[in-house]
Amino acid sequence: MAIPARFNAFRIHHDDRGHHSGIEAMGLDQLSPGEVVIRAQWSSVNYKDALAGTGKGRILRRFPLVGGIDVAGTVVASTDPAFREGDAVLATGCGLSETRDGGYSQYVRLESSAVIAQPAGLSPREAMVLGTAGFTAALALLRMTDNRLTPAHGPLAVTGATGGGGSLAVDIFSRAGFEVHAISGKADQADYLHAIGARQVLPREVLATSKPMESPRFGGGLDNAGGPMLASLLAQTAPYGSVVSAGLAASPALEMTVMPFILRGVSLLGVSSAAAPRGLREQVWENLAGAWKPRHLDAICTREVGLEQVHEVFDTMLEGGSRGRTVVRID
Repeated sequence: MAIPARFNAFRIHHDDRGHHSGIEAMGLDQLSPGEVVIRAQWSSVNYKDALAGTGKGRILRRFPLVGGIDVAGTVVASTDPAFREGDAVLATGCGLSETRDGGYSQYVRLESSAVIAQPAGLSPREAMVLGTAGFTAALALLRMTDNRLTPAHGPLAVTGATGGGGSLAVDIFSRAGFEVHAISGKADQADYLHAIGARQVLPREVLATSKPMESPRFGGGLDNAGGPMLASLLAQTAPYGSVVSAGLAASPALEMTVMPFILRGVSLLGVSSAAAPRGLREQVWENLAGAWKPRHLDAICTREVGLEQVHEVFDTMLEGGSRGRTVVRID
C-alpha cells in the first residue's frame, strides 16, 4: 500500500506560544524512526492522553510529538521480517506520546519491539476499547494471581470504578471468577456498575478509615486513587491477600504502618503497563482475547470520536466527568 505524502495527526507542541495541540498535516519522515509503519484504524483516550494533550501533566519528554499512547491498525511497511504488510497489530505504552510519536495519526511508525500481533478473538476496535486501561487491569489481575490470590481470599475491591480502567477491571475480574466490589463516589452509576459485573457498589467512605488495621473485608483489589484510600484498602485486606496500585487520582502519597504486611502477610504490588516486557505484554493480550475477555465492552465504550474531536474529551476526563472508555476512530 502506498503511503501518502501527507496525512493527518494530532500533534502536541510546547514552544514560544506555550502548550498547544491540534490536527496537522505531516509526512512519514517527520515521525519517530522505527521498523514498522502502521495504517492506524483505532486509538483510545486515556487519562495520560488527557494530561499530555492539555499540558496539565508532564508526560511528554520532548516536543513536538504526536499524541496517543494506544493504536491498532494494519502494517503497510516493515523492515522487520516478523511483520508483513497486511498484518493486524496493536501497540500500547512503550514510549508512545512520551518519548516518541504516538497513535493519534493516520500513519504511525514504531520500533518493532513495541508492536504486538493482534490476537485472534479481538477486533481492532475491541483492542482499543481495552487499550492501556484494559491492559493495566489484566496485568494487575495477572500479578495478583501469580501471587497465589484466588477467589477464596474474598471479594476484590476496585477504586475509581466508573473510569475506563476501573470499569474494565470490574468486568475482567468478574469474568475471571472473582466477586467484585466497585468503590465509587458516583452513586448514580450503581446500575451501570452492577450491569458490568460488580456484585456490590460501595461508597468511597468504606475506605475512609485511618486506622492501621481493620477487620478483613476484601481479598485484595485494584486501586486507582492512591493516598488514604489505598492505605485503608490495605488495612481491610484479608490475610495473604494482594492489592495492586495502578494510579494516583487522589494522591501520590501513601501514609500507613507496616502492620498489614507483618501481621496478615498482605502484598502491595505495582504495575507499569508502559514498561512491561514484550513476553508479558503478549501473555496479557492473549488473556484479554481469551479467558479474560470482558463481556460488556459495548457498555463500557460510552463514546466514539474522530481524530478531529479527540481534544474535546480531555477536560471532561480530567474533571472526573467521563464514564467508561472513549475510542478514537482514525479512519
